[in-house]
Amino acid sequence: MAQVKRPVSPHLQVYRWTVTMASSILHRATGVALGAGALWLAWWLLAASTGYEAFECVQAFSTSIVGMILLFGVTWSLMFHLLNGIRHLAWDVGYGFEIKTATTSGWVVVVLSVVLTIVAWAVGLSMTGGY
Repeated sequence: MAQVKRPVSPHLQVYRWTVTMASSILHRATGVALGAGALWLAWWLLAASTGYEAFECVQAFSTSIVGMILLFGVTWSLMFHLLNGIRHLAWDVGYGFEIKTATTSGWVVVVLSVVLTIVAWAVGLSMTGGY
């Protein structure tokens, strides 16, 4: 049987990375992170309803350095996913498809998600006295 030379489909090495490409991938990844965050919230709620010892276990993990880093990541995931979802809603009604607008809105989502995460943590830590 003769070997037929078929074209190779372009992959990530062929394309130049853009903010819209990265935000699309991050949108999916943050959705997965939010699923893990929901499981963490369920763990916290179940522990709170179970008793003091179980709740202390969750609190000890959540307030550890690793737990705080993970909570910060879940908070950023929530902010990014929310803002990028709003961006997608604008696309659904036909706004923001121009390349310059899509690029600008992508960067706005990235920057605003970081700013809102920092603000949320600053407010939360100031209300609780910090850890």
